[in-house]
Amino acid sequence: MKTQIGIKPEDSVQVSDSLNKLLADEHVLYIKTRNAHWNVVGKDFGAQHVFFEGQYRILEDIIDQVAERIRAIGHYTEGTMEDYLKLTQLNEKSRENNDSLSFIKDLLSDHESVIIEARENITRFADEWHDLGSSDFITGLMQDHEKMAWMLRSHLQ
Repeated sequence: MKTQIGIKPEDSVQVSDSLNKLLADEHVLYIKTRNAHWNVVGKDFGAQHVFFEGQYRILEDIIDQVAERIRAIGHYTEGTMEDYLKLTQLNEKSRENNDSLSFIKDLLSDHESVIIEARENITRFADEWHDLGSSDFITGLMQDHEKMAWMLRSHLQ
């Protein structure tokens, strides 16, 4: 059955494609955050282990929200790591150090990339593709990432 929600089919394809790229970024960021949680070492291990767990739990929820938004506008989500790695703007790089500051700097950079991409899509979703719901949705996700980035950045000051 066709999705009849007031968005032109060609516009919903554009929104879906953009949201699938975001979904890929969220998955890569989630995996990198889980990696930090599992592999952080140092005198601050206990606190950082818990901190990274809190961050990846937020990302789990974001991933589900993005996937459900794609479905709500009538499209299917990407669902394999192979697809995510093709779509993501983030680097899945190996680390040189397992200290918390190395993980934090890398994760902060990724959150900032997601924030910039989301900010650019807010207007595009509304003005170009006439999807105010996805524009509002992406605004909320951007704010979530801004808060997570602030938490990471605070460790570096």
